[in-house]
Amino acid sequence: MHVHFLDPYRPRNSPIHRLDPRIKLVLAVAFILTNALLPFGAWPIYILLLALIVSVEVLSDLGVSYVLKRSSLALPFVLAVLPLIFTIPGVTLFSLTIGPWEIHASLQGLERFMSISIKSWLSVQAAIVLAASTSFPDLLVAMRALHVPQLLVSVFGLMWRYMFVLVDEASRLLRARSARSGKSDQPGAKPGGSLLWRAKVTGGMAGSLFLRAFERSDRIYMAMVSRGYDGDVRTLPLPGVQPTQWVVLVAGMGVLVAFLTLAFLVWG
Repeated sequence: MHVHFLDPYRPRNSPIHRLDPRIKLVLAVAFILTNALLPFGAWPIYILLLALIVSVEVLSDLGVSYVLKRSSLALPFVLAVLPLIFTIPGVTLFSLTIGPWEIHASLQGLERFMSISIKSWLSVQAAIVLAASTSFPDLLVAMRALHVPQLLVSVFGLMWRYMFVLVDEASRLLRARSARSGKSDQPGAKPGGSLLWRAKVTGGMAGSLFLRAFERSDRIYMAMVSRGYDGDVRTLPLPGVQPTQWVVLVAGMGVLVAFLTLAFLVWG
């Protein structure tokens, strides 16, 4: 089966892949909400949640290294909460002097920064496992079955479809540029002009890409309307949830509720 590089879905024959998409979606959202609601500094609970998500990664046959590698792409975004180290009052760890300003790093600020970073990292892993073990059409059907608003599901579906349209148009532009570009035989010589000229050409290509993608999306939409599209994608209803899958749902929700309750009793 050909898998587009934009598509995170990785087909496997694992228990996680065979799990009903509605169950997976509910458990993934519950896991992320549990992470968000945990109090700061609940380190043993973070370790338990890490062990839980790593166990799911092993069962999914995706490979722990694959999920960790994909989740590391989100780590630079935790720099947005780095100022918390210097803005939360508390026990001073060290001080920095920058010109006329002196800033103090606090232990409480570092604890909050580390907690947010770990919780975000765990949540990203859960989202990656969900996307890699469930095809996007199945996710859309699961959202509809869980009564997510129709407009929101349609926006998700069209956004996903037009991501591939945009990449397709960009590939055409790059192939056209390569076909019209010459290369010098001199060693070390680069095709094209100055840096300013390259920036101008890149800007022109970006504008052309936007126009071509917009025109193509309009043609696709008109083709969909001519075939009866009215804002709702109709699919066959999902089969009923099997008893064993209900057990998985109840057990998973029970574990998450137990972790959350323990965290609030000890660290709340």
